[in-house]
Amino acid sequence: MARRPPSDRQPLELFRALPGDLAPRDAQDLMAYPFFSLAKTPRTAPIDFKAGEIAIRVEATAEHGMATIWDADVLIWAASQIVEARDAGLRPSRLMAATPYEILTFIGRGVGARDYQRLKAALDRLQSTTVATTIRQATARRMHRFSWINEWKETADAAGRPYGLELILPDWFFAGVVDRALVLTINRAYFDLTGGLERWLYRLVRKHGGRQSGGWVFDFRHLHAKSGSLSRFSDFALDLRRLADRQALPGYALRVRRLRGGGEALVFTPLAVDPLARLAARMDALAYVEESL
Repeated sequence: MARRPPSDRQPLELFRALPGDLAPRDAQDLMAYPFFSLAKTPRTAPIDFKAGEIAIRVEATAEHGMATIWDADVLIWAASQIVEARDAGLRPSRLMAATPYEILTFIGRGVGARDYQRLKAALDRLQSTTVATTIRQATARRMHRFSWINEWKETADAAGRPYGLELILPDWFFAGVVDRALVLTINRAYFDLTGGLERWLYRLVRKHGGRQSGGWVFDFRHLHAKSGSLSRFSDFALDLRRLADRQALPGYALRVRRLRGGGEALVFTPLAVDPLARLAARMDALAYVEESL
């Protein structure tokens, strides 16, 4: 029987972040659904998403705004640490300690005073954003409510000099990474993506398509609904076309396909396959689009 992660009602053991160049891992649930703002401007409008038995509501405060997809890099760092510890036979914990330098360098940021202040602002947004979801609940009527970070604090040495950070992850996130191992390795080039939409799209593509030679197909309308974006559909579609023109996603080739009944779909295939196999996969994907409409 799998050991249940500790709850807030039990003492948490402090887990010190592991050193070294760890592979970046992302939690699959966070990759598949709209949990974060895709805009750099503050967002307070909630995200409401429903698909079958899956329901998600994300709410933000006026003071901090909603956690963004850039803030979610902290959770990628945390997931990477948890998986690395588990694989090494160590005991990870929801109570984690690290220096700002360790987090910032892992997620490809600078390490100056301004970067440190931005990291603290990200932690504030992660802590103040609240999520309610039916994902991984026993029935579709039950909701799990949490914040991305239960609490966080700055630590200091005996002389009062800043030493590092401590944070507590929510049970929902920790259980998804440890108990169910719902994580995927992502391309480190992800951290270099500057646009919120391209970051979200990469995570979605990586989650659903992985490294399948046949790739995946997404209807534009479906993508718009699943992104949680506040953009008008026409603007969203224009941004998708531009991403396809720029081939913006690391590890994947993108193509826009116009559908017979009107509308468009985004077709992608992994780049790390034989060119002839990739061409065949692309033709299969296009045939799938035509046949499914």
